[in-house]
Amino acid sequence: MSTSTAPLLGVAAALANREPTRSAFALFSLLGRVAIVSGAQRGIGLEIALALAEAGATVYCLDLPAEPDDKWRKVQQFADGLPDLLPADSQAHKSQTQLKPKGRLEYASCDVTKQHEMWALVEKIADKEGRLDICFANAGILRGAEVLDYPAEEFQKIMEINVNGALYTAQAAGRQMAKYNIPGSIVLTGSMSGSMTNKDMHWTAYNTSKAAVIQMARSMACELGPKSIRVNSISPGYIYTEMTKAFLDGKPELDKAWRSENPLGRLGNPDELRGVALFLASDASTFCTGSDLIVDGGHRAW
Repeated sequence: MSTSTAPLLGVAAALANREPTRSAFALFSLLGRVAIVSGAQRGIGLEIALALAEAGATVYCLDLPAEPDDKWRKVQQFADGLPDLLPADSQAHKSQTQLKPKGRLEYASCDVTKQHEMWALVEKIADKEGRLDICFANAGILRGAEVLDYPAEEFQKIMEINVNGALYTAQAAGRQMAKYNIPGSIVLTGSMSGSMTNKDMHWTAYNTSKAAVIQMARSMACELGPKSIRVNSISPGYIYTEMTKAFLDGKPELDKAWRSENPLGRLGNPDELRGVALFLASDASTFCTGSDLIVDGGHRAW
């Protein structure tokens, strides 16, 4: 017997002779929800933030610069032009006057390595919006060096941003979800490199940090489950971001090698992470916690 208190859906609703009230697509709606995404001025973070906004969420993009760049502002303008998801004459709109008809993007400057600053910022966001539903702890860096010569300060920097930063961001969000009694979703950005080693890459520090992030998500899921807060991680493979492009420029052999290392024979695009991000953020994944979802084109299948 199910112990969920959620409304009947799918086959259960049909067998109970209920009138159809919610389609499968509606499970992915984020109307009225509030999200934070760290490392979201560009790259994967911005792609995820826009996907959440397109699904109806108010999304705060958190990043280090005091002000976002022109590319971010252009994406914000695009989000502002999205059509309403909740028509003004709909019954839902009339009965939920506080429900915003579509999502939007906002920006806030922060340093994810400052624990109490993160707590204060996210508390301010949650208090302003009256809730916090979704957190993507995405900020991270990659700096390679041969392991026997890896400088201590460089190793520590990667750990501070990739591991400590993920923890402080998730903490900040979880505290507000608990405060407002929200059954929220926290997602940490891991990497396929957290559960394998990249051939010929001197990425010991990065790989170590991402292994920690994946285990952090599992551990947090166990602690926060009783509060109805889900915690998962997404582990991308080789994704062709601006940072990846800069790294591969002038390295045609490496570009070719990376493309040959998965069954699809290519690198992923940032927009190919939108679906899994939306799944984990939404009611489509209410029984999914403590999981690491790998999106690598089949790289680890080989």
